[in-house]
Amino acid sequence: MSSFQRTRSRRVQDENADISRITRAKSANQPAPVAQKQPLTRRRALGDVNTNNTTGGDVGKGKLLSTTTSTASGAGTTASRVPTRASVRTRTAQPLQSVANATTTTTTTNGTRRPAAVRTRKPGAISVYTEKREPLQEIKQHQDTNEPELAPVDENPPQERTSEKRRRHTESVEPDLILKSKRPKVHDDRALPPWDDLDKEDADDPGMVSEYVVEIFEHLYMLEKQYMPNPDYIEDQKHITWETRGILVDWLVEVHLKFRLLPETLFLAVNIIDRFMSKRVVSLEKVQLVGIAALLIAAKCEEVWTPSISNYVYVTDGGFTEEQILEAERFVLQVLEFQVAYPNALNFLRRISKADNYDIRTRTIGKYLLETSLLDHRLLQYTPSQCSAAAMYLARRMLNSPEWDGNLIHYSGDVTEQELLPIVAVMVDYLKSPVTHQGFFKKYASKRFMKASILARQWAKEHAHEFPQP
Repeated sequence: MSSFQRTRSRRVQDENADISRITRAKSANQPAPVAQKQPLTRRRALGDVNTNNTTGGDVGKGKLLSTTTSTASGAGTTASRVPTRASVRTRTAQPLQSVANATTTTTTTNGTRRPAAVRTRKPGAISVYTEKREPLQEIKQHQDTNEPELAPVDENPPQERTSEKRRRHTESVEPDLILKSKRPKVHDDRALPPWDDLDKEDADDPGMVSEYVVEIFEHLYMLEKQYMPNPDYIEDQKHITWETRGILVDWLVEVHLKFRLLPETLFLAVNIIDRFMSKRVVSLEKVQLVGIAALLIAAKCEEVWTPSISNYVYVTDGGFTEEQILEAERFVLQVLEFQVAYPNALNFLRRISKADNYDIRTRTIGKYLLETSLLDHRLLQYTPSQCSAAAMYLARRMLNSPEWDGNLIHYSGDVTEQELLPIVAVMVDYLKSPVTHQGFFKKYASKRFMKASILARQWAKEHAHEFPQP
């Protein structure tokens, strides 16, 4: 091929040579170009093909239609010549400057033919398919004449309607919710001392949810009454006593410490045991199985990582198999109807610690005193929030902290000092008595827990006369 032919071929095949940058706004204002009929010469594998007898080959700017039509002899109709598969392969072997477009036609409902899709291959790009839209008049012919009319346009913009709706909701609902959340709870006709809104300090911390903390704890105060066990359920048991229960809980404290589980797991496990025994009679041989199944359930609820079943089999010294533990777990959940959303006592203790400025020593002793409610059956009749308030009150008394002020009363659930004294008296009596639960006492006698059990026992022996038994 001569150099002249190669130059002329590049000029003809470069379809974007005369295209300049133009925006949509400019193109809309300019008059549409008038298509001129001229001979179209297309380079193919067998040489130049002259298509002077083709009809209406419109060539738009930036778009090349390769569809050619020829008149069939003796038929008087036109047929579309679509490039064959062999011709497509020939064009793909050409340099990147060449562009080949394949256009197919589809028949519409009224019998006319229109381009369905255009396959365009641009230099250096992958093949893409673009759909050529049919004229507006043809689209209107396909529409259903029985289509229902649209609803009249609303004169009010959506933004104004939303703003007006939000304003009505704010005026009617939000003030009521705000007043309800900020309104202090008053039991009966008691005159409670004033208190400070300490939740304002956490307004910038999303994790503290200070906007909803009042509603959350009101729900917990209501929910804790539903998860209270029968304080006298041991009377219905034929084979176990309160002493047996204390031994079981003390053993669970050791297992809980060995597995390094969260404190919430221990409180939930003991609550599951008490509620299960309130509904079912347990034999002496199955008491440990109930305890290990309750600890397994509590760990699944509270822990991120739970010990495997083999670990539970190990701590029982092979007394129960994995199948027995899993079967006991299913049975306990069925009896409790899967109600294990227990309002944990530690949640209330943390709430009260906010009014105590989160003193670490007071809180550690308070946790020790709060766990005494798990072993002493006399505290089963009190709610977790009441036991938490009594533990904080007694811990502050041991450290000679100020008295039970308005903030402590409010953040403990409006529990006054007079209401706490009977609970505190039971705790002091347990502390001054001989140590019967060695695992629990040794746990808090360590340096990790600031030797809280030793300090509390010494103080209880000296001040036991200040808390007479009810």
